[in-house]
Amino acid sequence: MLQNLLPLNNHNLPYPDTMHPIVVHFVIAMVLFAFLCDVIGYFTRNHRLFEVSWWNMFFATISIFIAIIFGQFEAGLAEPYDASQPVLNLHTLLGWSLSAILAAITAWRYVIRSRTPQRIPIYYLAAGLLLTVLVGTQVYFGDQLVWIYGLHTVPVTEAMKEGLLQ
Repeated sequence: MLQNLLPLNNHNLPYPDTMHPIVVHFVIAMVLFAFLCDVIGYFTRNHRLFEVSWWNMFFATISIFIAIIFGQFEAGLAEPYDASQPVLNLHTLLGWSLSAILAAITAWRYVIRSRTPQRIPIYYLAAGLLLTVLVGTQVYFGDQLVWIYGLHTVPVTEAMKEGLLQ
């Protein structure tokens, strides 16, 4: 039905290229940079880095929901074939989970920032490390969807239209 409303290009999208990877790269960079600032700030006792970390986490939390919206929209337009479906399902599940985890960690960071802006607990750094590992895992699944399964690439889109993939 959506295909009747919007003309789709050779990537099977109504706009020139995928938006999800563009937005999600901001989230990845902000989360990793926030963790790096927290670690450096913790060991050097430079509390100004904690403020940098806080704002990166804040904007990453907002951005992850934008990335999910584009991801869900683009996954629907990708018409994933059977071989790609398990990885896409894992990527989707982990993406929604990461949004909740990131929001919870950011809320925790806000409480820490409000109570003790000069320090962060080691447990928060452990949570940041866990978040970093989860983001890395999510990147791995996203890379598989593009580089192995070729979702939204021209050859795969053409193969789908010709009925060569199922």
